[in-house]
Amino acid sequence: MANETENQQVEMDYIESVKNDVQTVRENRLKSFSWSKPPAKIPEDQIVETITTQVAVVGGGIAGLAAGARCTQKGMKVIVVEKYKGLVARGAHIAALESKEMDRLGVHIDKQQFARDWMRICGSRVNEDLLWLYINKSGAALQWLLDIGGDDVACALHGGHYKGPDFTEYPGTHFIMQKPESKRYKHNGGAILMCEMLQNVILEGGNEIIRNTRVSYLEKDDSGRVTGFIAKCEDGNYRRYVGTKAVILATGDIGGDPEMLAAFCPLGLKPNRNGYSPAGLNTGDGHKMGYWAGAQFEDASWALSLHLLAYSIFCFFFLHVNRQGKRFMNEDTWVQAKAIRCLQQPQGDYAFSVFDKKWFDEVGERAEIAGGQFTDPLICFYGDKWSPDNGIDKTIERYVKRGTCYKADTIEDLARQMDVPVENLVATVNRYNELCKMGKDVDYGKRSEMLTTITEPPFYALKWGPALLNVHGGLIIDTGMHVLDSESKPIPGLFAVGNVAGGLYGVDYPLLLNGNSHCRAITWALEAAESIEREN
Repeated sequence: MANETENQQVEMDYIESVKNDVQTVRENRLKSFSWSKPPAKIPEDQIVETITTQVAVVGGGIAGLAAGARCTQKGMKVIVVEKYKGLVARGAHIAALESKEMDRLGVHIDKQQFARDWMRICGSRVNEDLLWLYINKSGAALQWLLDIGGDDVACALHGGHYKGPDFTEYPGTHFIMQKPESKRYKHNGGAILMCEMLQNVILEGGNEIIRNTRVSYLEKDDSGRVTGFIAKCEDGNYRRYVGTKAVILATGDIGGDPEMLAAFCPLGLKPNRNGYSPAGLNTGDGHKMGYWAGAQFEDASWALSLHLLAYSIFCFFFLHVNRQGKRFMNEDTWVQAKAIRCLQQPQGDYAFSVFDKKWFDEVGERAEIAGGQFTDPLICFYGDKWSPDNGIDKTIERYVKRGTCYKADTIEDLARQMDVPVENLVATVNRYNELCKMGKDVDYGKRSEMLTTITEPPFYALKWGPALLNVHGGLIIDTGMHVLDSESKPIPGLFAVGNVAGGLYGVDYPLLLNGNSHCRAITWALEAAESIEREN
């Protein structure tokens, strides 16, 4: 009995030592990066002014502006500090699981099934409490934004979701547009309009947005509460900003910092193109500041969003070949899969979609069973039928003139224009045509109804490739948007919203609901405002 107890103690000691070793390795790995060391404190004689508000927000994108707008509506004094000179926004979509427009169209999303699909695509690396917060409150967040716009904006449901059997996308993606007769806003649609709407709430409510100002680090008091931050302003002077109620990090993602990508999302280093705008702005500033203040990062590798924006905005479902002229995947899938499979190819910067004279009719004939980003137009409305006047054919001809789509009367000439081995492309196309005639893709398992022959000249090779858009991972938070420390306890006074906050994504950005990150940003912002009000 004594020996058994002694053995158990030895085993427990060994397990504890391994755990300590693992933690040490993790800590040492992070310490190996230059960003892990906080900057030197700014001397007090260089800080020209202390500016006190109730809520100090770091970052003026959609998440930061939404947090500032909601706190403004709640009567709080707010200052939003942004390092860029203007509005920061990209993209056109915002996604929710419920909306008045969905109700009008009779569209209903099964929340339980949606949650299961999200977890599957994210490899179960998701905080399910955060997931259900988004599921249950995204509709209210979208409506809050629409209420801000009032009669000056309209909301429509996007109809270009992928309809394949395995990665079916949900029809919960929306557009917000300024009505043609309205002149209230400078911008007419997309995320930039959303940001302008939120900005106006802050400014019209008597609060401030300070741009061209870069935050250096957060400050704490003796109790460990985050009280504010030091920032270098447009005039070159340092100022201290104090948030008596809260400091909110809303600084976006890490995609513009190669060292942070190496630490948390190595796959993000592979694309040769970056689709983020403004370019190079997303350098993980809030991630670093939170880490220096004692925050905990979620486990790597973080999810990333790869859009096929590098050379063209279409790829369709036709034969895909790599830069060796060989087929490499089942083309009947969502765009994130296409981007990753492309990156895994030799010289994986780009690939080609190969099709023939019939292509435009073939896309139209399959619109009801295929669709999705980079097949349908960026803006197409739910319930509308495929239209031959949608402009896609004209876009492809523009690509031909621009040199990102090749056109030839023979496959051999097409291969030479593509700079791929002629014999490879000829063999690949011949084999693909055999599969089409068989009516069964025994090579890659593509749905039979998505197989189309490549036999009628002219032949086309459309160049497409992945661009890194965002990395979705960051500081660990709870459902009140409090940033958690290494012991999973809230850091007093510190909140995180948008892409600086972790917990909702894993492995891949789940394009099963396009535009979910925008609505997540607003949902998180509203929750942060609720927490600040409740706790103060």
